[in-house]
Amino acid sequence: MHPNAVMLATVLLGNLMLPSIWAQNAGFVKSPMSETKLTGDTFELYCDVVGNPTPEIQWWYAEVNRADSFKQLWDGARKRRVSINTAYGSNGVSVLGITRLTLEDSGTYECRASNDPRRNDLRQNPAITWIRAQATISVLQKPKINSSDQIILADGALKPVTLLCNLTTSQTPHRESFWMKNGREISNTRTELRNTSYSRRINKPRADDSGEYMCVYAFDMAPNANATIEVKAKPDIIGHKRSENKNEGENAMLYCKSVGYPHPTWTWRKVDGASYTDIDNSTGRFFISSRDNYTELNIINLDINTDPGRYECNATNAIGNTAVITILRVRSHLAPLWPFLGVLAEIIILVVIIVVYEKRKTPDDIIDDDEPVGQMKTNSTNNHKDKNIRQRNMK
Repeated sequence: MHPNAVMLATVLLGNLMLPSIWAQNAGFVKSPMSETKLTGDTFELYCDVVGNPTPEIQWWYAEVNRADSFKQLWDGARKRRVSINTAYGSNGVSVLGITRLTLEDSGTYECRASNDPRRNDLRQNPAITWIRAQATISVLQKPKINSSDQIILADGALKPVTLLCNLTTSQTPHRESFWMKNGREISNTRTELRNTSYSRRINKPRADDSGEYMCVYAFDMAPNANATIEVKAKPDIIGHKRSENKNEGENAMLYCKSVGYPHPTWTWRKVDGASYTDIDNSTGRFFISSRDNYTELNIINLDINTDPGRYECNATNAIGNTAVITILRVRSHLAPLWPFLGVLAEIIILVVIIVVYEKRKTPDDIIDDDEPVGQMKTNSTNNHKDKNIRQRNMK
């Protein structure tokens, strides 16, 4: 046989054998987990499958006590309460979600996966071509809780506020109760008392006491039940940059922080007397970044002629609004040299004074070093003494 024909036959044989060498049966990396839920809640089941080629994933459902009557689930089923999101790559990953649960959603949910090329052949037994992972979802009637209506804190009012919850209907007694605010448990509020009525008192309510409160009842054999009470107040700005001093060409950052619920909508503007100019992100030099109870205004490449002034941040929600002012000062490029120039000017003035003083001295104030004044007086005295002595001898 020709050597090239042998080589070609070897390559073809290798290609035919390659799928069988690299083929991998489907297997679960992550299987759905059983859960107990309450009516009105939402659940999600995850299914992660590996195999080569990548396995196909399907979701099936059987009612309680009817495990032999599985029906396939589709995205948008049950009046669009069912969602199925599947992605295929090196693995196959699928998420089944059902919202606004009812008692009829209880049952067995099954993730099926297969990469068998015969998997959709009706003559094949699905039990052989598909692997399966099941999870049981139990949906219980949600306990009924009567709670206080929303509360609005009046500006400046110090009247105590009491939040009330009352567990009126439940399938089993609750184990304990506690309070949460904005998704976090409030410390020292847990109690094991079996009283169905539960309250929280705020003695001196302020804006930072506003928020989303939740009374939670915990059960041994059922998920926690809760009710939400909104305590609202107008924003109160508790922190801001009162002033900012910068040099031209630099960047400036102004900020404001607030308390109050709901979270405010933030706006910035530059105030000039009775008029003002709204600020947004369209100029290319002003950038506003806001989230919940915080806002930030950044100004880049400061202009000494147009940027100095009074900047106002305003926090507004459904209850009211609050605004504060920040003063921005912009100095010249020469500002850092002013202290040095001041010292230099003082030195120059001092030198000039000394020079003028020296030039204006009178001649009498100048001592001639060539005339030894002290010595001349001494010689004259000695001469007078000698003269007197000679005069006495002559007599």
